[in-house]
Amino acid sequence: MSVSAWLGLLAICCLGAMSPGPSLAMVVRHTLGGGRTKGIVCAWAHSIGIGVYALVTLLGLGVLLKQAPLVFNGIAILGALYLAYIGVQALRSKGGMSDKLAAGKATSTLTAARDGLAISLFNPKIMLFFLALFSQFVLAADNLWGQSLIVLTPLVVDGLWYTLIALLLSHRSVLPKLRANARTIDRLSGVVLILLAIRVLVTI
Repeated sequence: MSVSAWLGLLAICCLGAMSPGPSLAMVVRHTLGGGRTKGIVCAWAHSIGIGVYALVTLLGLGVLLKQAPLVFNGIAILGALYLAYIGVQALRSKGGMSDKLAAGKATSTLTAARDGLAISLFNPKIMLFFLALFSQFVLAADNLWGQSLIVLTPLVVDGLWYTLIALLLSHRSVLPKLRANARTIDRLSGVVLILLAIRVLVTI
């Protein structure tokens, strides 16, 4: 893979990671619920899911999904239902993350990892991202080193970006303000997740 091709891949991965969506909402919620460590765990679990998509695309399964619309639509529907479920859970949150902390119900490391991985694996937006944009770079990976870059670049970029988010949100001057508005954040993230789910179902 040439340097120019890798820089193009890096730029697209950065734009994809930085775009706001349910992944950002999930990292924010776990940072509020469990602090910096849980936010970082969620971030890197999410990046593992990104790496899985990169590997799948590299192996050519992305092409298979394009040629099998029933499979593609089935995965998209499952992803939309999962996003809607998380959104409903956020809307039903009675006191937001701040009250959960006060009650000693901070999110666990396992929960942070599970949600981070699931939100990436079942997010149709990420699947569409790889199918529509990422596949073109697979052709440029003509050796093992290039193939490794195809998988590791989006994984590392995603993990580092959301780690930065978790670090910023958990700063002692920022986190108290976020916790004070945790209920609003819960509700906003819930609405965003449900709207995204509806959009996916409507556009299938």
